[in-house]
Amino acid sequence: MGILHIDAITEGMILAADIHDRSGRLLLNEGAALTQRHIRMLMTWGVSEADIAGIDSKEGDSALSDEIDPEKLRYAEEELRPIFRNVNLSHPAMAELFRLCLKRKAQNETI
Repeated sequence: MGILHIDAITEGMILAADIHDRSGRLLLNEGAALTQRHIRMLMTWGVSEADIAGIDSKEGDSALSDEIDPEKLRYAEEELRPIFRNVNLSHPAMAELFRLCLKRKAQNETI
């Protein structure tokens, strides 16, 4: 089992763990086969990643490094960390905002 970012989740994938919202309410049970409706619902509730059966590791961050030069990604993160220094990056919305900013900065970076 492994963690996938919501953008990488596709219809037919199987949940390896229950998904809860921030208040602890159960959204989907472990073993559920995901549909497009489920994926839209997860996005609506602010779920940014899920534990998917058959995935070996956390692929949310590696997906960024697969599509962007690792050197540009490292440089962009060094530039963004001071801007986000007072932000709680464990909060799902802030973590997603940081990930999107990191992706955009790294894609537009010239070294």
